[in-house]
Amino acid sequence: MSKKVYSILLFLLFFLVYYIGSFSRIPFADAVDFVLLAEKGQYMNTATATTHFLYTNTVILLTDITSLNAIEASRLLIIFCAAVTVSIVYLTVKVLVKSDWVSIMTAFIFGFSFTFWKNTEIVEVYTYNTLWISLFFFCIIKTFQSKESKYVILSAIFLGISLWLHIQNVLLVPAFLLFLFYFKSEKKSVYISLLIFAGLFGAMIILNSINGLPPNSPFSTDRGHWIEDTFKKGLIQCIQDLGKSVIYLLYNFNLFTIFGIIGIISLYKTNKKMFYVFFAGSLCVYGFSTFYAVSDNYVFFIPFNLIFALSIGYGISLSFSKYPFIKKLSWTCLLIPAFYFLSFKMVMSTSKGQEFHDFKSYKGGLNYYMLPWMNNNVGILEFIIDKKIAPEPMSWMIESGEEYIKELKSKGYTSEEIKKL
Repeated sequence: MSKKVYSILLFLLFFLVYYIGSFSRIPFADAVDFVLLAEKGQYMNTATATTHFLYTNTVILLTDITSLNAIEASRLLIIFCAAVTVSIVYLTVKVLVKSDWVSIMTAFIFGFSFTFWKNTEIVEVYTYNTLWISLFFFCIIKTFQSKESKYVILSAIFLGISLWLHIQNVLLVPAFLLFLFYFKSEKKSVYISLLIFAGLFGAMIILNSINGLPPNSPFSTDRGHWIEDTFKKGLIQCIQDLGKSVIYLLYNFNLFTIFGIIGIISLYKTNKKMFYVFFAGSLCVYGFSTFYAVSDNYVFFIPFNLIFALSIGYGISLSFSKYPFIKKLSWTCLLIPAFYFLSFKMVMSTSKGQEFHDFKSYKGGLNYYMLPWMNNNVGILEFIIDKKIAPEPMSWMIESGEEYIKELKSKGYTSEEIKKL
C-alpha cells in the first residue's frame, strides 16, 4: 500500500480510539474554562499566554458553522488534530528511514504515548498545538533529506502559526534559527522564512497593542506568577523536578525509551546538523518543562516527546537492520495501553497508591493520573452543583465552572441536565 493509504488508515484508527476514550463529562483543570469561552461565542481579540487565540477562535468557528455545541466542537477539533498528528508522525519517520513498518510502529508509539493520548481525551489546546509542531518538524527533516527549499519557508509558516496556539513554542526558535543557518546558502528562502516568522509573531504584538496591551503581553498572564516561582526553586527541588521528568519520559515510552537513546546517538554520528537542530529544540523545551513551576508541567513536554518519538523511529530502524529478530517483536507497541492499565493496578495495590487515590477521588483518583482514557470520568459541573469540597485549592476552576453553569441556565438547561455534561 502507498504511504497515503497508510496515513489515512492510521488517521481513521486513532480517531476511533481517541473518540471511544474521550471524556464523558467536562473534566477538571482547564477544560471548563475552554468550553466556557466557546459557549459564550465571543471571538478572542488578544493573544496572551493563556488566551490561546487560535484554539479558542477555531472552536467558536466550528460552533458557528455546524450544529455542534461548545463541548462537541471542542471534542471534534481535539480528536481530529490528534489523529492527523499521528499520521504526520508516520509520514515524518517515513521520510527519515524510508520504512513503512518502522514508520507505522513509531506512529503507534507516539499515538499511545501517555501525555499526548491523555490530552486528546480532555478539552485542551495541546493536540491542536502538536499538529502544527509536527508539521514544523516534518519540514525540517524533509529539507535535510530532500534539500527542497520550499520546506524552509513552510517551516516558518507552521512555527509562526503555532505561536498563536501556545507561546511556549517560542522555545523552538533557537532550533529554527540554527536550521536556517545550516541552509543559509538558500538565501531567498531563508530571508522569506525570517520575514514570515517575524510577521506572524509581530502580528500578535500589534493585535494586543490595538487592544491596549503592552508589547510583552504575548508572554504574560494575570492568572499566576509561575515564572517568578520557577526562579525561587532551590537545588533540592530542581533535582526532584529532574527526577520527575525522567519518570514522565519512561511512563510515556516505557521500553521503547531505549530505542530513543539509540536513535539520538546514531543521529549524532550520521547527521550532526540535523542532530544539533533537534538537540537545540529538545534542550529548551525539556529544560523549561522540567523546572516550570506549575502543577501540570507534564503537558509542556509534548513537543519534546514528539522529537523523542522521532528518535525512537530512527533507533528502531537501525536496530532492525542490525538485529533482524527485533522486528518480530514490533507488535509489542500494541500492548502500550495494557502497560498503563497494569501500572495503574500495581500502584492501586499499594497503601500509598490507595491513599493517593482516596485523596484525589474528587476528580477520579489514580484513574485520572495514570490512565489516558477519560470515558466515564468524574465531571466538574456535577462537583460544583452538588457543592462538594475538594481537599486542595481549585478556586479559579470553580469560578469558571459556576460561570459556565450560569451561561447554560440562561439558555434553558436545568441543573440535572448540566450535571451530565
